[in-house]
Amino acid sequence: MTTEPSCFDPHRSSQQAAFFVARNYIDSLVGKRADGSFAPWLATQWSIAPDGLTYTFTLREDVAFHDGETFDAAAVKANYDFVKKPENAATAASLLENFTGAEVVAPHVVRFTLSRPDSTFLESVSNVKLGLISPKALAKGDLCGGGPALAGTGPFVFERYVRGQSATFVRNKAYAWAPGYAAHHGPAYLDRFTFRFLPEYAVRTGALTSGQVDVIEGVQATDVSLFADQPDFTLLVGPSGASTSFTFNINYTRWPADDVRVRRALRDGFDPEPIVRQVYLGHVPRAWSIIGPANPAYNKALVGAWGNDIAGANRLLDEAGWTTRDAEGFRTKDGRRLRIDVGYPQPYVRDNREILIQGIQAALRKNIGLDLNLRIVTAGEYAKGNATGTWAIYPNTDNPSDPARELWDMLGSKGFLYTNVPHPDPEITGLIDEALQATDPTRKRALTDRIQALGVEKAFIVPLFAPSWFLAAKKRVRGLSFEAGLDSPSSAYDVWLEGA
Repeated sequence: MTTEPSCFDPHRSSQQAAFFVARNYIDSLVGKRADGSFAPWLATQWSIAPDGLTYTFTLREDVAFHDGETFDAAAVKANYDFVKKPENAATAASLLENFTGAEVVAPHVVRFTLSRPDSTFLESVSNVKLGLISPKALAKGDLCGGGPALAGTGPFVFERYVRGQSATFVRNKAYAWAPGYAAHHGPAYLDRFTFRFLPEYAVRTGALTSGQVDVIEGVQATDVSLFADQPDFTLLVGPSGASTSFTFNINYTRWPADDVRVRRALRDGFDPEPIVRQVYLGHVPRAWSIIGPANPAYNKALVGAWGNDIAGANRLLDEAGWTTRDAEGFRTKDGRRLRIDVGYPQPYVRDNREILIQGIQAALRKNIGLDLNLRIVTAGEYAKGNATGTWAIYPNTDNPSDPARELWDMLGSKGFLYTNVPHPDPEITGLIDEALQATDPTRKRALTDRIQALGVEKAFIVPLFAPSWFLAAKKRVRGLSFEAGLDSPSSAYDVWLEGA
């Protein structure tokens, strides 16, 4: 693995790299198929009231948590109540914005009530962030450290975590409740497996080619040829930005980006295409929308509609009064340099994304005299900036969810980024709130298309590239795949070794 999870508890984690780890020990009420439909999992069936305010789930009766606790409606209620309570500081609470409570209708029937219709709710229920943990484990407090205390119902049991080195999992021999999209049923094939945390690209590649490990993720572009179409290896490529593209999210309320002319100049002052191609050698496409091209909600009308207008970007900055230059060639106004910080939290830096930003940084300096100041910050420093609404540019891909929920997370008034930003743009936040409630698919699609376009028009976002997960494995490793609900590698449930 490229990135070591900073927290193994899916209720509290915000790292996409942590979620495909969690999927090995955490199940959800429903699963998401590759075509976007939903499949039974811990719930065998469900119904939605005509007014969209209640969801009733019938649960399996043969499921047990890893610590021996019974899985039932009371356990589901305990999980959702836990996530909803503000004092538990669960990041998964963002998926329960309209959730008002759970009711145990029968030992294996649970009913959820919403304050208003939520077109994203079933997708949220399928998300690993709302996966089920033993109530006994929840009562223990902080589960971020993983290990046996983090008891789910998944196909593997969390055996051991060694910080900075590895996490080990053993087969749940009782497992008999795989999701409806799984390739087999019953216990997992593997007796055990270990994630090793190797952040250096060359070290991971060397570990696979020398036989020290069986699979690596985060294959860098220069190493793709070592594994693609080779007799001893298999290269797997996941969907291209099925969730969100890697994007500059610009805090449009903070100087100097509170001027739309500055934001549009940043958006148009460089050409992403050659920079993305240089860093990723043509293995990933540049992005045109915050929603990725493999997502059915992708607004194709944005392709070619913006960006790479250097002359226009310079005119905008002249109009905005940034007409003088300092000794280093950067634009200035009233004695202040045109500088915007990019705060990139260290735990999320991966896949040469910091190198991509450095390329953009150089292009903006040369083309329009804008100082894009890349700062690799600690998780604590980023959290402080987010809590005070003082972040400037946050570069990220969002965790997979319904497209309206993803747009809400990045641009909504109470989403991940703008909760603590005063006076967010009422036009885009209003459209997002409307999309969240739109149960008619045609109306919802029209809204998400408009939101994507508006985000680019007002330069609240600058999409950069549509990432894919790259896995390389020994030829004998079979059953590797990608989970639609995660937009990342699936759990090891279907994995097996040829000849074993």
